[in-house]
Amino acid sequence: MRELITKSFLEIFAQEPIHAFAPGRINLIGEHTDYQEGFVFPAAVAQGIYFGIQKNNSNSARIHSFDFNEDFRFDVKSFSPRKGHWGNYIMGMVSQLNQAGYEIEGFDMVFGGNIPVGSGLSSSAALSVGVGTSISGLFDLDIPKKSLALYAQKSENLFEGLNCGIMDPYASAFGKADHALLLDCRSNSHEEVPISLGQYSLLLVNTNVKHKLADSAYNKRRSACEESVDILSSTFTGIKTLRDIAEADLPKVKSILPKELFSKAKHVILEDVRVHQAGESLRSGELGKFGELMKASHKSLSQDYEVSCEELDFLAKESWKKKYVLGSRMMGGGFGGCTINLLENNHILEFKKSIATSYLAAFNIEPDFIEVKPSDGARLVK
Repeated sequence: MRELITKSFLEIFAQEPIHAFAPGRINLIGEHTDYQEGFVFPAAVAQGIYFGIQKNNSNSARIHSFDFNEDFRFDVKSFSPRKGHWGNYIMGMVSQLNQAGYEIEGFDMVFGGNIPVGSGLSSSAALSVGVGTSISGLFDLDIPKKSLALYAQKSENLFEGLNCGIMDPYASAFGKADHALLLDCRSNSHEEVPISLGQYSLLLVNTNVKHKLADSAYNKRRSACEESVDILSSTFTGIKTLRDIAEADLPKVKSILPKELFSKAKHVILEDVRVHQAGESLRSGELGKFGELMKASHKSLSQDYEVSCEELDFLAKESWKKKYVLGSRMMGGGFGGCTINLLENNHILEFKKSIATSYLAAFNIEPDFIEVKPSDGARLVK
């Protein structure tokens, strides 16, 4: 991909670019906890977006999307969002850098990636973080990684209207090979946890569906959490989010909240616990325990938080039947996307064949399989 980006850049802009790369991410466990300032456990992956960038001695940004084979241009000093256009991710980051006081001049850019579309590997965060990394390198701005992650989050909030959390851009910026990041979404700080899988691998199975409920359901779940905090704050004084409620307090929470709110609060409270347990199990090499936590996470997301779907539940349950699979759960916002599976290397081909056959028979859809490995975060490429 880097060679293709270079070739395209030379053909379009007739000069040699500098290169950058920003990865997508997986989330091992910790779903729908970020917007309650909870804990998540992501890792950057090898798949991502490659960038070529160079100065053009003007006030214009001239952009070429290799994947869409489209061009886009804007004035780096004066621009506004364009509804539904991929250029918003670039303009959004430039806007954030301008507001932060960084001096941005005109530049040429070509970008393209190998993140499968609709896989839930967060190509949007990779694009935003990669744009920031490229511009920082081009103009010797030395922008801190945490700042890039925060700018990327705010860029998507303002220019794309997506009320996303910090996890995706943070993982893209801070990823480390063979490590996951135990991320505190309140302090925006993390601990690097080594991942040694030995004879096991991580494999995503893409349902290749995306149900229309996703966006509205996300907003409803978020509102339910906020309503729960409002109700509970009179009993649990000083709480800011559900993250502040201990597991031991669940019986009291159950006696206070309406049934439909309690199930959602229960998921968030226990999912935070599972994230810490997952970190401990990976540090100690207890992969079987980690797999059980994945299974518990999926059940909670499906039954309590109600963000799974028939296809995701089918894939998870089919995986649980196989002795060589230690764990499987839905990954991401829900209502489609991928399951993430921890399974023995020697059975990967057998697993793919079995799952593809059963899923096709059940839904008349062919799933996609994506092998992932914890990898390094965004960087300039020499």
